[in-house]
Amino acid sequence: MLNKIRTTAPFLVIILAISIFIQWMYSPTARESIIFFPIDKDAEYESANTQLILDPKKQNDTYTVQWKISSKLNNPAYLRQDIGFVFFNGRLKGKMNEWEQNTDQIVEEMTLEGKESSLLQAISYHYSEIHPSENEFTSAQKITDDRLYVIDSNFSPLNSFREPSSSQEEEWRQILDKVTNQQLQYWWEKALNTYNLSKEKYKIIPLTQLPSYENKPILGYSQNEWEHVLGNLWEGLYKNYFLGIKKENGTVVESIDSTIPLILFDNERKYLHVLTITKNGETVLLKQQINTQ
Repeated sequence: MLNKIRTTAPFLVIILAISIFIQWMYSPTARESIIFFPIDKDAEYESANTQLILDPKKQNDTYTVQWKISSKLNNPAYLRQDIGFVFFNGRLKGKMNEWEQNTDQIVEEMTLEGKESSLLQAISYHYSEIHPSENEFTSAQKITDDRLYVIDSNFSPLNSFREPSSSQEEEWRQILDKVTNQQLQYWWEKALNTYNLSKEKYKIIPLTQLPSYENKPILGYSQNEWEHVLGNLWEGLYKNYFLGIKKENGTVVESIDSTIPLILFDNERKYLHVLTITKNGETVLLKQQINTQ
């Protein structure tokens, strides 16, 4: 009897290990990712928002901004996930990711800190994986954004605005836009020259401007094709930017303090590039084949 127990024990351990591995493979944790599936025409977002709100009170010469991402689908989805980025003067300062199974709603918040006048730009991707049947997978997606000018000056009270309502705010808007754009253009031009990329061969869109094109396809794409392009783009951004910038040699560096990614859509509609500059000034170019099927 003892010999039987000794012989059977290793076998039981193997069976148990296999069982645990299978459970891990199909557990929600293993599925934490964005995988684009064809758009579900019956799925609609009842609401989707990205919001930046300045706290009017400073502490220790530091101001705080509340960053909130929320979305609600018309029906519960197998997987709901929202990811977001926020940039201060063109540099990534925060990122959020929240996911839940069998729900229709996602809400997430983060508090950000700053010490100088800044242009804040936030962008979010709201994603739903839907299983209409056991063997059918579809998805729903939406992009939202927000922009906030924070004025932290010794000569005026702490203030913020989205659109200027006075000549003074208009002056601040021009200053912050100019400073941010000049810095970004410098890095982007340098990176384009490094890779010998000709602007004439691409439709170039900074990531923060992408919401303006969500329902305005470029380069002759149909709306259905464009949704595929955007979905695959965000799938790549999650894997290769949100989780860290993946370099050509396979190593990964933190994306915080990197520049706003520049998206280059090939005029021939065969591929796209994502161009980023890391905190240390290193340029990284990612290439993604375009699939509209």
